[in-house]
Amino acid sequence: MTAQQAMQSTMGGDSHSLGSPRAEELLAAARAMGPALRERAAQCRAERKVPAETIADFQAAGFFKVLQPEQWGGYAMDPQVFYTLGLEVAKHCTSSAWVLGVVAVHNWQLALFDDQAAKDVWGDDPAVLISSSYAPVGKVTPVEGGFRLSGRWSFSSGSEHCDWAFLGAVVPTAEAPFDMANYRTFLVPISDYRIVDNWDVVGLQGTGSHDIVVEDAFVPEHRTHRVMDAFYCENPGNKVNDAPLFKLPFMQVFVRAVCNATLGCLEGSLEDFVEVARTRRVGPTLMQDDPVARRLAAEVKTSIEEMRRTMVSNFDAMMTLARAGQPIPVVDRVRYRYDSAVVADRCLELSGRMLKAAGSGAIRIGSPLLYRHLDILASQAHVANHSLPFAANMGGVLFGAENTDMAI
Repeated sequence: MTAQQAMQSTMGGDSHSLGSPRAEELLAAARAMGPALRERAAQCRAERKVPAETIADFQAAGFFKVLQPEQWGGYAMDPQVFYTLGLEVAKHCTSSAWVLGVVAVHNWQLALFDDQAAKDVWGDDPAVLISSSYAPVGKVTPVEGGFRLSGRWSFSSGSEHCDWAFLGAVVPTAEAPFDMANYRTFLVPISDYRIVDNWDVVGLQGTGSHDIVVEDAFVPEHRTHRVMDAFYCENPGNKVNDAPLFKLPFMQVFVRAVCNATLGCLEGSLEDFVEVARTRRVGPTLMQDDPVARRLAAEVKTSIEEMRRTMVSNFDAMMTLARAGQPIPVVDRVRYRYDSAVVADRCLELSGRMLKAAGSGAIRIGSPLLYRHLDILASQAHVANHSLPFAANMGGVLFGAENTDMAI
């Protein structure tokens, strides 16, 4: 396939792409789900988890199948489809979109593991879900056939809806007790861990991002995924899952899950801001007629569209190269990584300006603008949305230094 053919495919030329009939059906389902998601938002916050009804709706609509391999009943669609879908969900409930994003993307990562891992998880039920916590906090002891794993991981979003977990740890060696080049993701069944209910936060309350505790569990070699395999896009699972989708760098796909919900939340905030402007007065003038409010709304809308286009175009470029069997240049991967991380910064700034412009009523409990602002604020806590290290790495590369981040 030529690069030109690959670009045409990415832009709507096949059944896996944005603009295809299946993609349109998925987006229509997300739009139709909007009123129910808004109605359940208060329940989601109060119960500190996405309602079971919402997870069931996502399953029925096929949302968890979008990045799942076709051999397991998935759709194996382009990432542009998945993230456009998530943006629509996030307009109505940020926590639901966050959980959808980080849980459904695991169906893509599982395809990078040795194929036996997928058989372990989906052999009886391909709808089984996986949560995660990738922080390298686990204690690992190599043993025959695999590893012994122990530790406590925080921020495992959607864990109460999942039967397996991806957990991060560094495999020690005699030469390097802690070298991130030896980082792996460990796949663990729920029978080998317990969930500690401790998610008490000011934003993204509904993500149910509780702690996961493992006490000396055996993890076979085939249930691990090495960061260097992910970096070089040479994964054990590619022997079976060889479609271009599964040749993308792991972190490029995953990090969009944690900035995407933030961007969709900002779009929902703009809709709420417009509603406030219809009735709120700024002195004798309706806010919707105030030139300052109008300029702010225009700036927010333009910024949303700019960030959305950047996310889509970055994946267009990556999928074009993946379809052509060509590597994605490291300098581009560094930029794409920063493009993703800086989204939360921009969204928080714009959300704060709308909150201020909406007046004192916007800070009352029950204010949609306030709830969304707190969700965006909380999203910045995720390491993938901490833009400064990625900016420093990108600047260093521009100045001629070597890339220092294997998670690109």
